[in-house]
Amino acid sequence: MSGISEALEDVIPVYHTCKKCGRRIQEKIWRQNRNICPFCGRYDPMTAKDRFSLILDEGSAQFFGREVRAKDPLSFEGYAGKLRESEAKTGLSEAAVCAEGLLDGYRIVMVVMDTRFFMGSMSAAVGERITRAVERADAKRLPLVIFCASGGARMQEGIYSLMQMAKTAAAIETFSEHKGLYISVLTHPTTGGVTASFATLGDITLAEPGALIGFAGPRVIEQTIGQKLPKGFQRSEYLEKQGFVDAIVERKDQKQMLSKILSLHGVSKEAT
Repeated sequence: MSGISEALEDVIPVYHTCKKCGRRIQEKIWRQNRNICPFCGRYDPMTAKDRFSLILDEGSAQFFGREVRAKDPLSFEGYAGKLRESEAKTGLSEAAVCAEGLLDGYRIVMVVMDTRFFMGSMSAAVGERITRAVERADAKRLPLVIFCASGGARMQEGIYSLMQMAKTAAAIETFSEHKGLYISVLTHPTTGGVTASFATLGDITLAEPGALIGFAGPRVIEQTIGQKLPKGFQRSEYLEKQGFVDAIVERKDQKQMLSKILSLHGVSKEAT
């Protein structure tokens, strides 16, 4: 079907409109440009599938954790139906996708959060998947890379969602005690309970250009403290200047940067 769709696009072009500059770009060109506007440079989210294709060596991904699915512990009105809708729309069973694979020959465990599924919110299932990924990396002595993107805790699961902050943070702490290497990559947006837990516990923290990173949103903070925030507050560029982010890395350079970090930390490549 994808081949038919691509063929149709050549005959009847489909366009993507940039939410920042308003310019129209042919969908095919926009995807080839890794979901980055060629006019203003705005970064749009990537699907988990595209992210794995960008980072892992072709054909090396071994996915796991798909059997862990969201439940409805509070019988929240309409939640079960929205879960089914998200699954049908995205082809995913949750917002976090886990895999073990090779990056330039280095074996890693990698997690990608996909904002198309409930805005990447952290459910009990998301917390469990991430914890399993951390434990897998720990058991196999592999580096861990998590591409974070989230709107925060999933309100439909209440306290069950909030508990994942402690759960994932504890797993990362154990991984760190065992000298595991954890690289966190913050993408747009990384907010709420995800920011307050595993997303900001990396040994090395990278970020994409222009990513919104924080706990509460800027408007909530301004209303709470009664002050105007600095320009660009909570954007990755501002946070890099404050030392919260180690480096901002463009998508085209991310695989190379991660490979370099793994090499500098003495990770061995698999024999070919």
